[in-house]
Amino acid sequence: MELYLLCAFAFLAGFIDSIVGGGGLVQIPAFFVLYPQLSVPNVIGTNRLASAVGTSVAALNYARSVPIPWKTVLWAGVAAAVCSYVGATVQSLLPASVLKPIILTLIIAIAFFTFRKKDFGHREDIRPAPDRLGWWAAGIGAALGFYNGVVGPGTGSLLVFGFVSVVGYSFLRASAISKIVNVIADVSSLVFFLSNKYVLFHLAFPMMACNVAGSYFGSRMAVLRGNAFIRRVFLVVVAGIVLRFAWDVFQL
Repeated sequence: MELYLLCAFAFLAGFIDSIVGGGGLVQIPAFFVLYPQLSVPNVIGTNRLASAVGTSVAALNYARSVPIPWKTVLWAGVAAAVCSYVGATVQSLLPASVLKPIILTLIIAIAFFTFRKKDFGHREDIRPAPDRLGWWAAGIGAALGFYNGVVGPGTGSLLVFGFVSVVGYSFLRASAISKIVNVIADVSSLVFFLSNKYVLFHLAFPMMACNVAGSYFGSRMAVLRGNAFIRRVFLVVVAGIVLRFAWDVFQL
């Protein structure tokens, strides 16, 4: 029964994550509740393998339907991969009681800004000059890669917000870029989990199949429904991130 429930959550996580990120908010807590006997590296590593494959399917779906600015993806992906490792190192040095209230305030501000601007992300309005676009993308990748290493949940959603608010991409294109950047960062961290034998394949493979199915349907729906639909899902996911961090801060 635990495995069936875990797979159901994997499908839901893949569906949500493929649209706007934030699938980890569904999958990781469910994993800990259903398998409390597992270590944190076992849970994170097993989930990372399943989600990385699911995110790859979503990225492929987007790439078939949405023109991808590969220069932006490359710069952001490399910066995210490097800074995710740096963030993980910093996370071991700083107490959560310092980080989480700051992050909670930031995410509430993002939610308020997105809610107030009804046309936010509906049209593209690229702000950086073409010769500086790579540096802007690298800055977003570095900042959110660092966040991924320090905290983690909601990285995909915040990548989408970064590419919409800072660069000026539409929600649809920002989601496509974020999926590919997420795959790069996930594969980078997955090397560590696989080499240290933290991945439990008897759980990872069924989760992977369900995550892939959810990612496929979610990314297809995002492409068909467009920017307004993605914006609504983004607001729901960000509200979930706010609640998650509010709970953590209160517990602290």
